[in-house]
Amino acid sequence: MLSTVSKGGPAPAPPEPAPSRTRAAAGRVDMLHVSLLAVLGVLVLVGGITRPEQFLSLDNAELILTQASVIGVVTVGVTFVIIGGGIDLSVGAIVALASVWATTVATQSYGLAGILFCAVVVGVGCGLVNGLLIAYGPMVPFIATLAMLASARGLALQISEGRTQIVEVRAVLDLGLPGSHVLGVPPLVLVFLTVSVVGWLVLTRTTFGRRTVAVGGNPEASRLAGIDVRRQRLMLYLLSGLCCGIAAFMLIVLTGSGQNTNGNLYELDAIAAAIIGGTLLSGGRGTITGSVLGVLVFTTITNLFALNNLQSDVQQIAKGAIIVAAVLVQKGRSTS
Repeated sequence: MLSTVSKGGPAPAPPEPAPSRTRAAAGRVDMLHVSLLAVLGVLVLVGGITRPEQFLSLDNAELILTQASVIGVVTVGVTFVIIGGGIDLSVGAIVALASVWATTVATQSYGLAGILFCAVVVGVGCGLVNGLLIAYGPMVPFIATLAMLASARGLALQISEGRTQIVEVRAVLDLGLPGSHVLGVPPLVLVFLTVSVVGWLVLTRTTFGRRTVAVGGNPEASRLAGIDVRRQRLMLYLLSGLCCGIAAFMLIVLTGSGQNTNGNLYELDAIAAAIIGGTLLSGGRGTITGSVLGVLVFTTITNLFALNNLQSDVQQIAKGAIIVAAVLVQKGRSTS
């Protein structure tokens, strides 16, 4: 007999997976993380053999982590969206728009707080538009975020008039200096670490995280279990927009400027990092740890190729091969 829920009563929680399935899934995730760590180890070994003095230096390690920080924050937001069964192709354009809007003369007059506030508000605002179109429109995520990509890029170009907007706020520029450290860590790396830890806690230790996995795995079953699927999807795109706003501020600190070309191809890099980190494009499975390791793998490859004076086309081929291999591994695991 099917059980019913009285009106006004508490909504039932999504059904818990069987313990054996949970343990098996956790085992696959752990193996994936070990595999990514092994890939990083191989890359470090190659760097140590080919360019030991440059690659193994502390300065280069800080450079790799700093370069990974901006796209890493974006990837955290994208990971949530993909686990929830969506996709966000607009993250790079949102980063560009937020960085341009936050570096106008009017915004810079409010100092560091004004720039940070503007970047976050623009990011969240774009995420809100995406979420409303997808959750309540309803529009297919691919189309809605593709439209946002074009619109945000166009607006960024219009605001900047195609020019680079130089930041003149000393407090912002000081954060991006090579010797700048907070608690012995570069500020951008500390922000990346904080966002990653918070993202991991939200995904694995909160009801919001469990609902994200449930909605991505089976939205209809989640709806029948009492989850407001539309609100959950809206919140996921708000979260992605928030991460884009934070990343835009980090990029401003890193480059000391705002440009309409900022964030170019970030959407592809973030999705690729999430995929090789074990996030399923169909939704319902993924980890923040895996995505962070995916970002570090790609950033290390870029650094390694640059130190060895290899052309960028070879680097792109290597990244493409890694993505294909990761998808094939995922497909094999899902059918086993």
